[in-house]
Amino acid sequence: MIILPQFNFKKIFFIILIEQQAYSFKKEKFCVIIPTYNNASKIEAVVEGVLQQTRNIIIVNDGSTDSTASILEQYKNITIVSYPKNRGKGFALKTGFNKALEAGFEYAITIDSDGQHNAGEIPNFVAAHKQNKDALIIGVRKTIEGNVPRKNSFANRFSNFWFLVITGIKLDDTQSGYRLYPINKLQHIKLRTSRYEFELEVMVKASWKNIPIESIPIPVIYPPGNKRITHFRPFIDFFRIGLLNSWLVFFSLTFYRPFAFIKKLNGKNIGEFFNKNIIQTKDSNSKIVLSIMLGVFMGILPIWGYQLITAIALAYLFKLNKLIVGVAANISITPMIPVIIYLSYVTGGIAMGNNITGIPINSGYNTDLLTSNTEQYLIGSIVLATFAAIFFGLFFYVLLLIIRKRKS
Repeated sequence: MIILPQFNFKKIFFIILIEQQAYSFKKEKFCVIIPTYNNASKIEAVVEGVLQQTRNIIIVNDGSTDSTASILEQYKNITIVSYPKNRGKGFALKTGFNKALEAGFEYAITIDSDGQHNAGEIPNFVAAHKQNKDALIIGVRKTIEGNVPRKNSFANRFSNFWFLVITGIKLDDTQSGYRLYPINKLQHIKLRTSRYEFELEVMVKASWKNIPIESIPIPVIYPPGNKRITHFRPFIDFFRIGLLNSWLVFFSLTFYRPFAFIKKLNGKNIGEFFNKNIIQTKDSNSKIVLSIMLGVFMGILPIWGYQLITAIALAYLFKLNKLIVGVAANISITPMIPVIIYLSYVTGGIAMGNNITGIPINSGYNTDLLTSNTEQYLIGSIVLATFAAIFFGLFFYVLLLIIRKRKS
């Protein structure tokens, strides 16, 4: 009697599938980065889950003081980076990115080591990547088990709001750590933060470099409170994120948004904007003119960094055309700042009866001259803003009367 060998075809098929996925990962230059800090109870299960998808894994042990290091010793064929002192999640991610780039990878999927993410979602990130290979893809968390901690929910909504303000992009989960990064596109971007706020900074600066920000839904499991592992420090980390938001908002409104606006301008879209939002709008001539005047006035007023946001707030208050106000406030775009400061200083000299002959053109942004004549500069700014608002108001009022009369 011949005894035939027993085959576990299901197991064989599973092994072949894993090998195919591993080959695809290597061919497409993908890797998975797992930053970890004191997650000894979860790290092994997370690594085993990722190993079912790929062997291209980089684990960054961010100064863990528990048994994480000894647990990771069993993985001889995985790249493990360790250092003795905890440096923060952002530092761990940047370390992982650099290691991945050194190894020739161009894309990195990051997954948290606390067991909340399902490694089985990795193929979905790869599939989304194939639709847009330049995109930074965020896994938007959809709870399937447990309740979202209240502090996490509030912090996420807060972060989502400011991300929208800074970039103009609506994203439902800006704090998810399950992501796909095009690290080949990010390597030349200066990223300065090193802790939880890093994940916000990298998204904002990627969007400023015209890297698309996209998202896919992912499931997430939140264990009960007594079993939940988190190293998020509500006060300190929330404060750090708040500081970063303040800086990014200032930079966005002062530099990025105005330059982006100018970059998109050409004869065709200027004409389309003027025709659609000024000539054809249902707003009255007086409302349009007042909107222009408010925008110009606020754009020159010396509250640098807050001109646009203040102008929009006043437009809401006085029920003016917010779009026109915002566009008019961009009179203070960065290339115009030295000119505005210089004219403000000269105008202040005229208003105060001071001798302005012999003032060089670069005096407008000579900080020593301005600090010693602050009163002259401030008075000049207000006077210049007022006269500029009146001038542009009268100009557009006459223009509207002529053009709208012809149209009718």
